[in-house]
Amino acid sequence: MSAATFERGYNALKEQIDAPIASFFSSCVRCGICAEACLFFTETGDPKYTPIYKLEPLRKVWEQEYTLLGKFKALFGLAQKLTDAELAEWKELIYNGCTLCGRCSMVCPVGNDLVYMIRRAREGMVAAGHAPEGLINASKRAVTTGSPMGIKLPALQAQIKHVEKDTGLKIPVDEVGVEYMVLLSSMEIINFPEYLEAIAKIMQQAGKTWTIASAAFEATNSGIQIGAADIARELVSRVVTAAEKLQVKTVISPECGHAYTAIRWEGPNLIGRPFTFKVQHILEVLDEFRQQGKLKTSGFDSNRLTFHDPCQLVRRGGVVEQPRHLLKMIASNFVEMSDHGKMNWCCGGGGGHSAIEEAHELRTQVFQRKKTQLEELKVEKLVTACANCRIVMEEGFEAYEMPMPIVGLTEMLAKHLATSNESN
Repeated sequence: MSAATFERGYNALKEQIDAPIASFFSSCVRCGICAEACLFFTETGDPKYTPIYKLEPLRKVWEQEYTLLGKFKALFGLAQKLTDAELAEWKELIYNGCTLCGRCSMVCPVGNDLVYMIRRAREGMVAAGHAPEGLINASKRAVTTGSPMGIKLPALQAQIKHVEKDTGLKIPVDEVGVEYMVLLSSMEIINFPEYLEAIAKIMQQAGKTWTIASAAFEATNSGIQIGAADIARELVSRVVTAAEKLQVKTVISPECGHAYTAIRWEGPNLIGRPFTFKVQHILEVLDEFRQQGKLKTSGFDSNRLTFHDPCQLVRRGGVVEQPRHLLKMIASNFVEMSDHGKMNWCCGGGGGHSAIEEAHELRTQVFQRKKTQLEELKVEKLVTACANCRIVMEEGFEAYEMPMPIVGLTEMLAKHLATSNESN
């Protein structure tokens, strides 16, 4: 990232105001419905967390730079210009007070995509030097080491050795011409290596060829989280280069919500051309295996359990039914949350929020929404499909003393894989 200044930030905000942004601000009727969809407002009651209010700096730039009324008001001193002090004040709202979950965009009566606007506003905040330190450091590590957590290839190779020893299965690396290239998040490599083990077992049963790319195994895209398109582009380009070099047909995004958004929906726009391969989330791939009869399971988990829909999967990606199809194969006592699917509530850790240390107290406070959802159901187990959600919810359970196991759906499926003589 270049040296940050207020001038750079202001100009970045001007550049971010495209036709959609202008139309969104023009059509906003200030109804406030977006507030009731935001867990930062519902769990704190503080009106400053109303989604449209978080966009006030961007709105001010739009009005004064691109509307006749705004220019008139500025000319005659009827409106104050945006200042660096305002951007510093709004840093807490734009980063700590938003997980980019997209629930506000779902309820806007005039169709304004507030998350799109927040992400554009973050571009200006980064250029002005008002991004959180934790996200800045994660972005720097992603560029220099390939991973926001600083995980390098030797660490992955060590985990691969463990998995190969435990399963007796080979973990292919840099195989050319295979069907799938599997991406991993740093959290899966360090915190949940059972995900890689599950992939190996499922691919073995399905008879599919796959590989990990040594030059681009990381799925996490810190550029998307912090709001730096140049970093996001660089990280996507590494994956594209590796996938095309290995001539794979499909790149699989792991159990990580924002990584899926970054590579599938943002990727082609960031690099300026279509991919030569398909991108799917792991749950989409597994559900295809199910439909093809290549995913055979045995036995059922009888615990009363529910599924936490990662925001980026359901609201940005439409991956709603696939996890439910898969759970039907292995869970006999599955129940839905009161707000599930595309209207599910965020865990509180998306959009890079979990990397912002100073937001920990607020994150714990807003986790009360998820706590309430789960207590209504009286479930014994929680299943999800995002490593980041999983870690954030584990922290929430610890804070509220809720002893409940959380498992990844891919991992859960792998534990129920049938042998040759078994099948549900």
